[in-house]
Amino acid sequence: MHSVRFTTETSSNGVLERDFMVGEVPGVLWSPVSGSDHAPLVLMGHGGGLHKKTPALMARAHDIVTTHGFTVAAIDAPGHGDRPRTVEDEQARADLRQAMAAGETERVESVSVRYGTSLAERAVPEWQATLDALQRLPEIGTEAPIGYGGGITLGTGIGIPLTATEPRITAAIFGGGFVVKEALIEAARRITVPVQFLLPWDDEHVDRQSALALFDAFASKEKTLHANPGDHRTIRWFGLDNDFLVRHLGRTGTSPA
Repeated sequence: MHSVRFTTETSSNGVLERDFMVGEVPGVLWSPVSGSDHAPLVLMGHGGGLHKKTPALMARAHDIVTTHGFTVAAIDAPGHGDRPRTVEDEQARADLRQAMAAGETERVESVSVRYGTSLAERAVPEWQATLDALQRLPEIGTEAPIGYGGGITLGTGIGIPLTATEPRITAAIFGGGFVVKEALIEAARRITVPVQFLLPWDDEHVDRQSALALFDAFASKEKTLHANPGDHRTIRWFGLDNDFLVRHLGRTGTSPA
């Protein structure tokens, strides 16, 4: 059983940022400088090939902290960010680059599914161990409601099986942009918590119908789909339910509505 080991601490614009390690897994925790005792905790996943401190992820984390007083945590997925790559990681990345350069759509899909499944199998237990460790911090504890803040591509590929497995997550935001196969559909069918699903309508790598099938598979009584024009990497989100996490996790110091 690992504990959270903080390694650095900085603050800016009312947000306290603390890098940490849980075993060999590096992460970062954002919280209000003024304190956040038992405030809702939002877990955030990053996209494929990226890391826990991408500008977009940090911007969302800072907004959640400053607007709602929540705490936000992110970790690097296996083979990403500050983590070493295994032989499998290097081979999968090389195969994916070659397939994309050659325009081999079916091979891109095959490599993405195989590697994404492997990453999820490794990452879900790491997220659970991280959550165990974070809940042992006095400012979080077991009282803090927990949501998944999602992310396009890999953030969804890991977040869906995590949410399907982890009963402590009570609301989740996912996004399209991840190749959908039966294993992901099966995981979605086990999810009953409220879901907000973001769909880049013009994603060149993911078939739109498969993304719609994934949304349809969620067993949640409350689920909403938000589609906007945009490709795999370039999309501007309009019309989102910005109070989704607040409504289901509760405001700081209150219970969920």
